[in-house]
Amino acid sequence: MKTLNLLFIFFTLTMLPLNLSYPQEYSDKIRLNQIGFYPNGPKMAIVIDTPGTDFYVTSTDFEDTLFTGTLSTPKVWPCSEESASKADFSELRQTGCFVLVVPNLGCSYPFEIRPFVHQQIGQAALKGFYFQRASAELYEEHAGIWKRKMGHPDNQVYIHASAATAERPKDTIISCPKGWYDAGDYNKYIVNSGITVYTLLSLYEHFPAYVKALKTNIPESTNNLPDLLDEALWNIRWMLAMQDPHDGGVYHKLTCTNFQGFIMPHQANARRYVVQKSTTATFDFAATMAQSSRIFREFENELPGLADSCLQAALKAWTWGKLNPQMLYRQNQMNSQFSPSISTGEYGDGNPQDEFHWAAMELFITTRADSFLQNLELFADPNTSLPAWPRVNTLGFYSLAHYAEQVIPTIDVNSLRARLIGWANWLMADQKSSAYDVVMGKSSGDFVWGSNAIAANQGVALLQAFRLSNDSTFLKAAISNLDYILGRNATTYSFLTGCGDKTPMNIHHRQSGADGVKAPVPGLLAGGPNPGQQDNVSYPSDLPALSYSDVVGSYASNEIAINWNAPMVYLAVAIEAIYSPDGQPDLSAVPPLKASTPDEFELFQNYPNPFNATTKIRFKLAQSQSVDLRIFDCLGKEVFTLFENALLNKGWYELPFDARYLASGLYFYQLRTPQFVQNRKMVVLK
Repeated sequence: MKTLNLLFIFFTLTMLPLNLSYPQEYSDKIRLNQIGFYPNGPKMAIVIDTPGTDFYVTSTDFEDTLFTGTLSTPKVWPCSEESASKADFSELRQTGCFVLVVPNLGCSYPFEIRPFVHQQIGQAALKGFYFQRASAELYEEHAGIWKRKMGHPDNQVYIHASAATAERPKDTIISCPKGWYDAGDYNKYIVNSGITVYTLLSLYEHFPAYVKALKTNIPESTNNLPDLLDEALWNIRWMLAMQDPHDGGVYHKLTCTNFQGFIMPHQANARRYVVQKSTTATFDFAATMAQSSRIFREFENELPGLADSCLQAALKAWTWGKLNPQMLYRQNQMNSQFSPSISTGEYGDGNPQDEFHWAAMELFITTRADSFLQNLELFADPNTSLPAWPRVNTLGFYSLAHYAEQVIPTIDVNSLRARLIGWANWLMADQKSSAYDVVMGKSSGDFVWGSNAIAANQGVALLQAFRLSNDSTFLKAAISNLDYILGRNATTYSFLTGCGDKTPMNIHHRQSGADGVKAPVPGLLAGGPNPGQQDNVSYPSDLPALSYSDVVGSYASNEIAINWNAPMVYLAVAIEAIYSPDGQPDLSAVPPLKASTPDEFELFQNYPNPFNATTKIRFKLAQSQSVDLRIFDCLGKEVFTLFENALLNKGWYELPFDARYLASGLYFYQLRTPQFVQNRKMVVLK
């Protein structure tokens, strides 16, 4: 869902000799970032099976040509077995809305070139966590049409037999409210929460000025904490409740016995349990709480005692973990010994050494106590692994590198920097030779369950190298993976729901499948191509980069998960912070799902988009008032009036609009009252 401001639409076009005013058909063989590009950033599209050598960037009505370029020599991308040519138009710096045209093939989706072009992407991905909140009612003023009743208060959670102790026997009732639903299901898992919270908090640590000013319209937006920290705190509070106060161990997950069906959260009333404590969960918890302690120390006035509580919890978990170094969570083994049986996500990990090291590094940074690193060979493994929930060692490396000045001389920071930069060079070594010119797809092994998180985490790694070296090559490589996620890929999808012209509509997500709203919850990153195809749905291809199916049943390629959304947030927001002229977001931009007051209204993005015979313009009035509803072309010229000074009653409206008489191109529909105005994009393709 690209919400465009008309301030960006009134631009001066530079006329080149060529004129492509004849109609152009959209072609799914032209793949690019469906959101857009920065004026001084890289700009690349991929063209499949090109019939020629030339391409053009034109106005959306095809009247004016802004850039003329030559396609690269076609090259096969092994991940999709497509013949791909590159269309590089990085030299085009004019702001506005454009399309890319390849003669005898067609045109791309419209895109923008402007500052702050990915700000709403970052806001939407961060807002995705709000929609995953357990123990909270989501009100219309914050959630729009995705409002819902509260589900899972989790104030009566049972101790499972596998977690029973003398102090907390089986079926003892404890309270563990808040937290995020982990993925498409309604359970909550410490292991996955650890890397997720870390990634969000590290974004604050690395770009504090930008993040402090970023708003997402959540209930806490009016307090003195940054919205990102408020959102992370919703899950941190739950994590703290998952620690056994008697011994410091941390329960592996909070879950019902089986995955519940596609029903709304308040309808999912099965008994909930905390299960066995595990070494991996406990060390993940210790690392995250150590990081939380040093961050929330800055907000002692707003959150008195929280930083101390987090540190004490981290130290207790550290002690338990060292006393129980091999308490591994093995669900089948547990079910053979204890009842009831549990058959939800396992998050099993046979090697807790990386979690142990990560906790040691975070506690060292927070406390400056060298004892946490004694006898640890942190850098014994010459290889650096991409972070994921079972591989977290590198997260500690990121933290040490960020606090390099403070950890000298205990840590050889020069070697650490060389390690991270060298690894980033390895990641992007094949980018220029890639037919898609992206880091993602370095090998077919990148395409696994949650492959889009691989792309996002590669981008995060490249941004760490950029921060350490100030070498813009790493920044551009990170942007290539953001482009991949937002449309420059073989599936032609922009994988963040609601963001782009072709986005997943049928994600494996219980609320989206049960709420009766056609559009899925926005701001959630679909898993992405996965040739493992572990579900039982039909896929268009077995090829790694094409193995994606936008159907609800495709949990192997189309589920969402918090640990996938977190690096997406980091990637988009960090790039925005870097490209921001003053290190701040565009404070004049309206965040997605702006709050409604008695004097306001909401104009919704049409679905489907592009317009077709079934499309309706939808809006809601909070009170009876006079409204105008008009259609404008991309140059701001009014082409149609639907309402003019019409007095409408309070309520919902769905207005059919037949766009067949309009030429192909980008348009805007505008709803205006005497006090307010909102605009939404509409695409017309013939």
